Amino acid sequence: MQKTKTINIPIDEHGGLVLPEELRQQFDLTPGKRVNINLSENSIEIIQTAEKLVRVYIEPTNACNLECRTCMRNVWQEPLGMMDMVTFDRLMESVETLNPKPLVFFGGIGEPLAHPKIRDMVECAKKIGAPVELITNGILLDKNVANWMVELGLDRVWVSIDGAKPESYADVRLGDALPLVIANLKRLQTLQAITLSIGAPKPKLGIAFVAMKRNHNDLPEVVKLGKRLGADMFSVSNVLPYSLELRDQILYGHSMYHSDLQSSIASPGISLPRIDLDEFTIKNFSEGFTNSKIVQYAGQVVDKGVNTCPFVEKASISIRWDGKVSPCLPLLHSHTSYLDDNLRTSHSYSIGNILDKKLVEIWNEPEYIKLRHRLQEFDFSPCTVCNSCDMAESNLEDCFGNIHPTCGGCLWAQGFIQCP
Repeated sequence: MQKTKTINIPIDEHGGLVLPEELRQQFDLTPGKRVNINLSENSIEIIQTAEKLVRVYIEPTNACNLECRTCMRNVWQEPLGMMDMVTFDRLMESVETLNPKPLVFFGGIGEPLAHPKIRDMVECAKKIGAPVELITNGILLDKNVANWMVELGLDRVWVSIDGAKPESYADVRLGDALPLVIANLKRLQTLQAITLSIGAPKPKLGIAFVAMKRNHNDLPEVVKLGKRLGADMFSVSNVLPYSLELRDQILYGHSMYHSDLQSSIASPGISLPRIDLDEFTIKNFSEGFTNSKIVQYAGQVVDKGVNTCPFVEKASISIRWDGKVSPCLPLLHSHTSYLDDNLRTSHSYSIGNILDKKLVEIWNEPEYIKLRHRLQEFDFSPCTVCNSCDMAESNLEDCFGNIHPTCGGCLWAQGFIQCP
């Protein structure tokens, strides 16, 4: 986690803030641009412009070596495919022109290590100077893969571990591969020591955990396991329920209806100090927090994810295995999931194809810029709270007059689901 940095800047004779040149370049704050500002009681927060591209999600394949019960691949009717190198090379040609280079993240809906050319892809992205991360279930992270990850200087590898015991892991991942995954990560940890002489060991390790009723008790042990394996980051997400079975497993049934930060008698806000989180505090606090919302922790707002697209906030773009470009990972593929008790269809949405246009041309399309601004304003109908009309059954239109994609029912935008 990056620490918040405070700087002192002057105000000119016209009342304008005089920002340092490096900040203006970093956040694309050039003359003529417009920015959004969040206002609070005693501070303002400048939101990054919607014009700067910071992160590129790449889906090398939507195929996988597992059939996890939590995966949307269980409920779609889409063909499986592998990104060919013509498509990938065209994409890298575009990324190479950007300065500074965006983070390249290999992920999507599939197992990146299942792509036969994934090593070449990582090597190419590193050669053009981009920071590179990759997410995997860890099963294919054998000695050869671990060697090239270290050799190429992969910046971070995320490994999905949803249980600390073989039986709980197998309950979600539908396989008894946890001992293999642990062995693979121990080997990687040993190889990382090679890079200690030239700086921080690479790749850094992050653990991704999908929490639900059946496995949330395993989270503390997963954190302990991850720390032993060298993990310095943990990303915990709720499950996106693609089935009624998973609908019964969600951990955010009450939280769905706390749609804003306005405190009330029915749903009071609570400001917490820094405090030990243990069995005693969690048990007693949970009883007092029923139908309440934690607004601040140690003076910091902790519920800023409401009505906020995390993919726009990260200034990201997503590329499917066939070259189609989407604003976010959830819109790469059409799928169904449950919004409370109602089935909702999320139709995929593409803003172009990397084979037809350069990435920067797609990013700067006027209609796409308008969409990003619309997502920053987030003037969509509150489908996660209301969810009572036919329009909530898909993302094609909403009762505010928005058309596809409508994001009022997106659980990523309400902070329930998150990707590394």
